[in-house]
Amino acid sequence: MQFGRSYEEFEVGAVYKHWPGKTVTEYDDHLFCLLTMNHHPLHLDTHYAEGSTQFGKNVVVGNYIYSILLGMSVPDVSGKAIANLEIESLRHVAPTFHGDTVYGETLVLDKWESKSKDDRGVVYVETKGYKQDGTVVCLFRRKVMVPKNNYLESRGGEQPGRPVPAE
Repeated sequence: MQFGRSYEEFEVGAVYKHWPGKTVTEYDDHLFCLLTMNHHPLHLDTHYAEGSTQFGKNVVVGNYIYSILLGMSVPDVSGKAIANLEIESLRHVAPTFHGDTVYGETLVLDKWESKSKDDRGVVYVETKGYKQDGTVVCLFRRKVMVPKNNYLESRGGEQPGRPVPAE
């Protein structure tokens, strides 16, 4: 199974469909809110959400959806990354609710070689997250520094640092 890509493997216009999706539970949402100290009642208080919001129920915190999508994209995009350089934009387009399943895909917008080091390059991608009914819920663009093949070869190949089992 592939885990990330080298610079040479990225093609402008390619779309990577991330699999599998993730069904968001109330527990997931509440734990993420508590871990990140986001105590907004829209996410944690069912009574408040039902009676005081336009949605009539709890909305999953957007940064959790972004985090799921970022994680989903790692095997296809940044599994070999040297660095995540920039999150250029992040848009929450529609709400996600407990029980929704989130899917993602990433489009390669552009790529260019590093100006300072010849063993790496930058890929510019847009990741789109959508629910089980196709509703787009999140879009973000980022720039990722990825190694060229010569960088990987000089550091141990596809799985650098992997030990050899003792006999």
